[in-house]
Amino acid sequence: MPEISLNRRDFIKKMGLSAAAMTIPGCTSSETAVLGTPYGEHSAFAKKPAGNKPPNILLIVSDDQGYNDLGCYGSGEVKTPNLDRLAAGGVRLTNFYVTWPACTPSRGSLLTGRYPQRNGTYDMYRNYLVDFDHLYTTDEYAVSPEMILGMDTREVLIPRMLKKAGYTSGIFGKWDLGQLHRFLPLQRGFDEFYGFTNTGIDYWTHERYGVHSMRRGNKLTTEDKGTYATDLFRREALRFIKKHKDKPFFCYVPFNAPHGASNLNRPRPGVQAPLEYIRRHYGEYDPKNANTKRAKRMRYMAAVTYMDEAIGRMLDLLDELGLADNTIVIFFSDNGGSGTADNGPLRGNKGDMFEGGIRVPAICRWPGAIPAATICNEFLTSMEIFPMLSSAAGLGPPKGVPLDGFDMTAVLAGRQKSSRKEMFWQRRSNKAARVGDFKWVESSRGSGLFDLSKDIGEQNDLSKQKPEVLATVKARFEAWKKLMAEAQPRRPFRNF
Repeated sequence: MPEISLNRRDFIKKMGLSAAAMTIPGCTSSETAVLGTPYGEHSAFAKKPAGNKPPNILLIVSDDQGYNDLGCYGSGEVKTPNLDRLAAGGVRLTNFYVTWPACTPSRGSLLTGRYPQRNGTYDMYRNYLVDFDHLYTTDEYAVSPEMILGMDTREVLIPRMLKKAGYTSGIFGKWDLGQLHRFLPLQRGFDEFYGFTNTGIDYWTHERYGVHSMRRGNKLTTEDKGTYATDLFRREALRFIKKHKDKPFFCYVPFNAPHGASNLNRPRPGVQAPLEYIRRHYGEYDPKNANTKRAKRMRYMAAVTYMDEAIGRMLDLLDELGLADNTIVIFFSDNGGSGTADNGPLRGNKGDMFEGGIRVPAICRWPGAIPAATICNEFLTSMEIFPMLSSAAGLGPPKGVPLDGFDMTAVLAGRQKSSRKEMFWQRRSNKAARVGDFKWVESSRGSGLFDLSKDIGEQNDLSKQKPEVLATVKARFEAWKKLMAEAQPRRPFRNF
């Protein structure tokens, strides 16, 4: 990108922002917006005819997977032949963001198409005393934040929206949006659920810091205790696809892999994988040295490859049932990879406002709509998924619900540029904003202004060289904050 003038008007023009957008008009109930850029019927929801049968949807989310931890993203270490196959049949996204650098708010935005600050889930539902080895009693856990917090029940989630088009929806894996009855998946539009409702479990015992967490439907179950979690989520997803093959389905598979296990024992076990599987795919492994950096990395890679095999089986089943040509398959990680992951060439990890915490690997395959073996470098986010799926099902936006994304199908197909020009993040006092190619970070782990077109690793702080650019990006962030504050209030964190 050429050097830009420090003149504010030129900067705004260069970033593709209109003067009207700079004033941030409020969103009406019929709008979907990327901060002041209205996405009406001409772009976000140019309503598509669904045809004889709307496309099936298989949405797969990994947990804490590194940006570089797929073969198709350049890894020569992690084996992901099935995700590589998925990319070969569709598009690989290199410039794709989530809305928060950790689990819960990221997943909330995926399912609502809205910023965490708009849908009310802008922090974790988590018990922090476990960090100090506290084992919650049954009574303590029943009234703890992890148990009683949940996404506002007024929010419209993808499965509830798709039900209008005749879809049957199932979720198999990590929910993370509330554990009280009214917050559980079956009350939020899903027809089937098998998985866990909090933010992390042991892969075999299915406990979170000593609390059993696996559910079928609304009820806790120990029926599969002792079975590796990835096997269970694969089994349930395959069963669901077979059962509902004759009508449109939405199959959401949010794996817990490769997230670290949630146990109190010291040292923490980190990512878990079957011993013989580790040895078969990644060489000699001694459990006695499980706490070394190399051993942790081997377990992480094995968990990714095991998940990749499960995904491969789902892709195979779509082929076997003749469904692949009419199924949208989307894969991405819920946030950046943690300490054992490889986020290269990005700076930072899970929890960071730097690219390594919020830019993630993503793949989409949709035969007939998206060309195979392509790469999309356009600026896109997980908030584009809700309107994309709604449009694919022949639906418009939910009535009276302002969205923060747009239908990205034409962008993925290479027919048009992304209309997203900016994106904003906040995790407590940590902040970030991207406007055009410029990214501003202000956080406990570092701050600065970076030109991502030249510096994807965020190494060269331009704050002093480009003070007017910095001021403009900060002003955009403050305008976004005002817009979020004026949105209809949502629980659980907002004071109203």
